[in-house]
Amino acid sequence: MAVPQKDANVKPGKAGGKEPQPLIIAKTPAEEQRLKLERLMRNPDKLAPIPERPKEWNPRAPPEFVRDVMGSSAGAGSGEFHVYRHLRRREYQRQDFLDRMSDKQKLDEDYIQKVQDNQTAAEERTAKRRKKREKLKLKKQMAKKAKLESQKGSGMTFLFFIIYIAWCHIPIFSFLHCAVRK
Repeated sequence: MAVPQKDANVKPGKAGGKEPQPLIIAKTPAEEQRLKLERLMRNPDKLAPIPERPKEWNPRAPPEFVRDVMGSSAGAGSGEFHVYRHLRRREYQRQDFLDRMSDKQKLDEDYIQKVQDNQTAAEERTAKRRKKREKLKLKKQMAKKAKLESQKGSGMTFLFFIIYIAWCHIPIFSFLHCAVRK
């Protein structure tokens, strides 16, 4: 009885086997991206790995209890300079971080203020235009009523005309002056 030969690519314990993929080394960034896309598209059902956003660097919290306090006596050893340099570098990093955070907060506040200003300006423009539309609508309604009244032959059109002038805050003399000229 002959024992079936096992394929070199098939690992024990796994059904079937993967076909061997040729090793391709990308020579350009575009080719590297193309290879990554091809690898992702081989199995479209598999989720693509999306890396987490890197966390922002924070300075290490200052220790609650400092054990190695530098003395103020002269003649410190040569090794103390390196400790001092390290502490100074860390303090400068902390101050730089605080400066960057305050600048970022200031920019955020400025942006929020600008957005609010834009919204209030847009609301003011909208209100002004709405008022103008309503005024025109009322003017058309008054003209329509005046026309209907004139067709009826009633003397109420002059009353409506005076009410309209009062509502629009137009001085009566300007209309009378125009009427006299004509």
